[in-house]
Amino acid sequence: MTFTELAKIRQSDRKYSDQPVDKEKLQQCIETTRIAPSANNSQPWKFIVVDDPELKNKIAECAASLGMNGFATQAPVMVALVLEKMNILSKIGSVIKDKEYSLLDIGIAANQFCLQAAELGLGTCMIGWFNEKEVKMLLHIPSGRRVPLLISVGYPAGATREKVRKAVGEMSGWNTY
Repeated sequence: MTFTELAKIRQSDRKYSDQPVDKEKLQQCIETTRIAPSANNSQPWKFIVVDDPELKNKIAECAASLGMNGFATQAPVMVALVLEKMNILSKIGSVIKDKEYSLLDIGIAANQFCLQAAELGLGTCMIGWFNEKEVKMLLHIPSGRRVPLLISVGYPAGATREKVRKAVGEMSGWNTY
């Protein structure tokens, strides 16, 4: 499969089969995430894979409890992305440039996880709307850490949807805005 073919099948899946996810596939997703690039090689993340059914259901309810993301309860696995402390160079750069490099980095790592999952036949959906305080409590995440994203993971129950996207000229430019 070419990268373009992979990008075409990667989608936000919101329907999952009840088939358990092979631990080896999850480990491969984590390994691919481990080698993701980050500013100053800071690697400001920790991915917590939640496959214990009882705990997974509680995490999924944190996503569904705010009236959104009810589909998360169908996913056999949830992954919590913990934003770890930046190294000193990234922290200085973030202050000087007024950019939150660690959030950019965690987005890159999350996308790498999701692309690897798609290549392995798994569906994923990144979730930003959830009860972070409750997730942190359930997973015993230290108070000084943030959880900017959850990812639901499972075998997709639906087909790959046709992508409806802006025309190239609407979303890109050459040499000027």
